Amino acid sequence: MRALLIVNPTATTTSERVRDVLVRALKSAVDLSVEYTTRRGHAADLAADAAQRSVGLVVTLGGDGTVNEVVNGLLRHGTDAEAPALAVVPGGSTNVFARALGMPADWADGAGAILEALHEERFRTVSLGRANGRYFTFCAGLGLDAAAIRRVERARVSGHMATPALYVRSALAQYVSGNDRHDPNLTMEIPGRKPVSRLALAIVQNTSPWTYLGGRPISPNPHASFDSGLDVLSMRALSIPATIRTATQLLTGSTRFSSPAVISEHDLEKFRLFAARPHAFQLDGDYVGECDEVEMDSVRDALRVVC
Repeated sequence: MRALLIVNPTATTTSERVRDVLVRALKSAVDLSVEYTTRRGHAADLAADAAQRSVGLVVTLGGDGTVNEVVNGLLRHGTDAEAPALAVVPGGSTNVFARALGMPADWADGAGAILEALHEERFRTVSLGRANGRYFTFCAGLGLDAAAIRRVERARVSGHMATPALYVRSALAQYVSGNDRHDPNLTMEIPGRKPVSRLALAIVQNTSPWTYLGGRPISPNPHASFDSGLDVLSMRALSIPATIRTATQLLTGSTRFSSPAVISEHDLEKFRLFAARPHAFQLDGDYVGECDEVEMDSVRDALRVVC
């Protein structure tokens, strides 16, 4: 099988040693070529080119942002064409997509699992989410969580490591200083239903968990699955009591939210989010800008993965 390894050399846990060991291991199983990303969007272009050249497998070594780019490149011409299968070696700080697939969090164990799956020809087809035409693998967010990610990315540019503590500090700082809780103006519109307005945030999941806090999985929508549609958790208000109650339930792994401020939806095929002003927007844990309207839909059986 012809395969392409796409490496993000700046990902958190990648190194020259990791790359060398992984390349040698993969070459024992496939006809491998290697490409290194040099800019934002480069991974998507490399993956799209691989799909055009009928490469059978694309392997990523990087974080969830690299995976997101590769998925969008593989499916640039739609899901009707036979796109290469995807294998993900954990190389970032969190690696939510790989871990949601049941892959080990460590890159070496992950590489071993991929080699074993290739030997056994073990593949799985998963659904994806899509937001304004761009695919996402595990989550999207409009509002507070995306604004917190924006803070994290700015801190990383300044030299800070992407640790769980940094994410927590960023979320708290955004909650205190942002205007989301004082002026909630998001609206969610599900086909065939009355729109729900004055929402402060919307967290969308294509699978569970939403993220990890260290080794602890966090999932606002614990029933989300690669085998179903999209799940959404939104809040009517971010008052201190409601926020503390909801955060506590998230951290303790509760599957039922008792706050009347919380709205939860399961297995949606499509819906729309819009707002009176632009809000921070994130896909798969990467801040992608601000927008005031997002069309969301679930794309069933969109991607073959090795796991």
